[in-house]
Amino acid sequence: MGQAASQAAPSQVSSSGCPIPHEQRATNSNPTKQNSERGQCPIDHSKPAQCPIDHESINPLNQMPSLAQTPAQNQSVQLPTQRTESSIPRDGSGKWEYPSPQQFYNALVRKGWETPEEHVETMVEIHNFLNEEAWEEVLKWEKRHNSAEDLALTRFKGRPGDLSPKARILLFAGWLLPSRFNSEPPFDRHDWIVRRSKTGEEVRYVIDYYSAPPEPDGSPVFSLDVRPAIDNFASMKDRIAVATEEVWANFRDKSKGPPGSSTQ
Repeated sequence: MGQAASQAAPSQVSSSGCPIPHEQRATNSNPTKQNSERGQCPIDHSKPAQCPIDHESINPLNQMPSLAQTPAQNQSVQLPTQRTESSIPRDGSGKWEYPSPQQFYNALVRKGWETPEEHVETMVEIHNFLNEEAWEEVLKWEKRHNSAEDLALTRFKGRPGDLSPKARILLFAGWLLPSRFNSEPPFDRHDWIVRRSKTGEEVRYVIDYYSAPPEPDGSPVFSLDVRPAIDNFASMKDRIAVATEEVWANFRDKSKGPPGSSTQ
């Protein structure tokens, strides 16, 4: 639960910090399966990796970034302006909507990122896919409190340049033991505030987004580290309980041995 991947969960995140595959581009609605196509990476690696959406410019009416739908200057490819509805409930008013490809591209241009326009729709698919996966991980945590069915995301904040305490610890571990731990930081971080409708309690979740080792066929994989922030005793108790369960589960799996083996 603490860490989930878009496909099979890797034992550790990869050393690649870029969220966009350099040699693959989506040809269908599934962003995890890419076909090989050379092109310039849409992420500017001379700058710290971060989400292109400016989460600080929030519209107070809908808690979403205020992004223009008009084409950017010198834009040569017409991009869709339709926004996709997510599966994530808002606080009593429907579900959240993701930025359209045009809005996403305008956010990239405003930040000064040189992005091939033909890659934007793929980037939006990946952005939306990862957030859906993050929400599924939040629901797994909330099932421990029987709150998953009535949960809503009330607000969020992107904090790409602010490493979480856990990310700092993992980076230090990667520096000490690079063969066992990741040595690259997450390429993005979100803080999500969810509300349990039965009690009205608000809980903050921290989400670290990592690039994970690709599949053998080259398909990109992303690892998400989703967990409640240790803002109170209840969240700390949940973190300890889940960590303990995962340790025991791994111990039992190792104790079983390979298939067909038996102990005397």
